[in-house]
Amino acid sequence: MVGLSVGEKHFIQGGIAQDLRTDGRKRLTYRPISVETGVIAQANGSARVKMGKTEVIASVKAELGRPNSSAPDKGKVSIYIDCSPTAAPQYEGRGGEELSMELSAALRQCLLGGKTGAGAGINLSSLSIVEGKVCWDLYIDGLVINIDGNILDALGAAIKAALSNTGIPKVNVASTAPSDEQPEVDVSDEEFLQFDTTAVPVIVTLTKVGRHYIVDATSEEESEMSSAVSVSVNRQGLICGLTKRAEATMEEE
Repeated sequence: MVGLSVGEKHFIQGGIAQDLRTDGRKRLTYRPISVETGVIAQANGSARVKMGKTEVIASVKAELGRPNSSAPDKGKVSIYIDCSPTAAPQYEGRGGEELSMELSAALRQCLLGGKTGAGAGINLSSLSIVEGKVCWDLYIDGLVINIDGNILDALGAAIKAALSNTGIPKVNVASTAPSDEQPEVDVSDEEFLQFDTTAVPVIVTLTKVGRHYIVDATSEEESEMSSAVSVSVNRQGLICGLTKRAEATMEEE
């Protein structure tokens, strides 16, 4: 957390109470956001997102795999986040590992739905190739380069942008394989299918400082929060996932 003097704390809290934050924004105004796709040539899709001084990169790698026996008609998605030791001094060593685990778990909860896959923002059925035998495994990796607050929203945006940049190779399945054997597949090097991100949500984090909620909090503002709730919402306005930080209660409305 950012170390602030008593005067700085009062200044941040007082500004938010009057709907005028220290950088001139209103409570529900974001910092400038920039998105750059195709930043990693070896990946199937990638993106870099900057929200103010917060900077992250997400990449997507698609590999052929075998579906789980509990979901034979679905592919698999794994999300792993790594925090660079240079992102912030407090995240060197053990602090960075704990943050990486926390962010990975929060993103899975926001993007992949419940244990049954209900509410998932990524359609796992679209990753199936041959039911019960062959599917696509998507490995989504995120790297936190610099931290100045609102890291979960930035990662969520980077993952959505990386998925929109992802090309899944076209697969041809041999029709002569016996039903009890693993089929032969031919993966094209030239034909790719664009990954459908229609249902992939964006993540919006509301941070409570004093009696008020703000979006896109900076590290200084996060150091004064009593709680924060992150909600993933798709373009139909449906909630796909929710996660909360800190112990303070929040009003239902």
